[in-house]
Amino acid sequence: MLSKKEKIAYGLGDTASNIIFQTVMLFLTFFYTDIFGISPAVVGTLFLVVRIIDAVTDPLMGALADRTQSRFGQYRPYLLYLALPFGLISVLAFTTPDLSPQGKVWYAFTTYTLLMLAYTAINIPYSALGGALTADPNERVSVQSYRFVFGMLGGLLVTACTLPLVSWFGQGDQAKGYQLTIAAMSVLGIILFVLCFLGTRERVPVPAAQQLTLKSSLQALWQNEAWRILSIAALVLLIGMVLRNTLAIYYVKYYLQQDDFVTTFMTIGMLGNILGCACAQFVAARVDKVHAYITLQLIAALLCAASFWVQPDQLWLATFMHFAWSFFLQMATPMLWAKMADVVDYGQWKNGIRITGLVYSSVVFFIKLGLAVGGAVAGWLLAWYQYQPGIVQAAETQYGILLCFTLLPAVGSVLVALIMSRYPLTQQRVQQIAQDLNSQQANA
Repeated sequence: MLSKKEKIAYGLGDTASNIIFQTVMLFLTFFYTDIFGISPAVVGTLFLVVRIIDAVTDPLMGALADRTQSRFGQYRPYLLYLALPFGLISVLAFTTPDLSPQGKVWYAFTTYTLLMLAYTAINIPYSALGGALTADPNERVSVQSYRFVFGMLGGLLVTACTLPLVSWFGQGDQAKGYQLTIAAMSVLGIILFVLCFLGTRERVPVPAAQQLTLKSSLQALWQNEAWRILSIAALVLLIGMVLRNTLAIYYVKYYLQQDDFVTTFMTIGMLGNILGCACAQFVAARVDKVHAYITLQLIAALLCAASFWVQPDQLWLATFMHFAWSFFLQMATPMLWAKMADVVDYGQWKNGIRITGLVYSSVVFFIKLGLAVGGAVAGWLLAWYQYQPGIVQAAETQYGILLCFTLLPAVGSVLVALIMSRYPLTQQRVQQIAQDLNSQQANA
């Protein structure tokens, strides 16, 4: 059993990652449209194009991590060596040089691409590290619960502090405020990645005779039907979740018409995320993870859809609904990531090849593709409903923001539940696979 100290150390790595992930998901669209002056349609296209690049870099990074051999292990070295470059590139992405409109688009494209490459290079090994800390299926949910509680604390830091820090650092200059805010958060992120590196240890070995090539790794991955189902579910999940989270600031500012309430609304939602993640282990210990995951998606869909009928003057009801949606949706998140380690075990049990890095990187690719598609769809829908920054929105635009913030993400959660109904790795089967692998390792 892993110590709480090591689980906390692992969780600190996701605090560092989430400082950037949540900033991108919650504020980058608004930063590009309202601060840097790029049109919503171009921003949406930018997000999608960069994810095409990720289609290549994610599996390559996973395969590289699987083949890494060092005195620090397979995955931990990347946390140490890439923390500083990741922090520096994060600051560049939120810097606004004085350029022509076309120059701004190229600058945003270049820095956002570099940011996502750096995120891939450090986050793929970090994610795979969670599957190498322990071989116990029950402990995996606990590890991921710690991870996402601490990850969401990073998100809480972003939601609660970003806009106040922008005002404090910028003193009326929002561009400067965003740049210095991200610089301060990046310094913290670098420190947390180093603490994660120092406080964890890899324990699950690869098969002694395993010789990997990219071709054999990809073949083994495709033969894993549990991986295919999990990847599709992750894609659909993130499209709906990112669509809602991206539009949260627009929903509060232009539908609820409470500009000063944005930070409070998003912070309360992040508290729901944290509490939901903290409850995941309690639920998973009593209910099959697959059944629990499906039920939580359906509850989240019901809450999200019900928010459509909340009126603009019902501020606290809208806030409670967002809190409840965040709570139930994020309760499922540690279960999703624990399933990735189960998929790794299943692949090894099925064909004798253990490809932890490639499994995690490929699922993370679909997560990031969902992030891109959700962000792109948000930008395109804002343009479709004729959104214009900084003005009182037309009734049609307000309706469009409401629709995209409530009903469309609800549809996404229902689809995720339907997809996961075909997932084959029940808790009983996962336990049997773990026992078989332990026996094989003992015999070897």
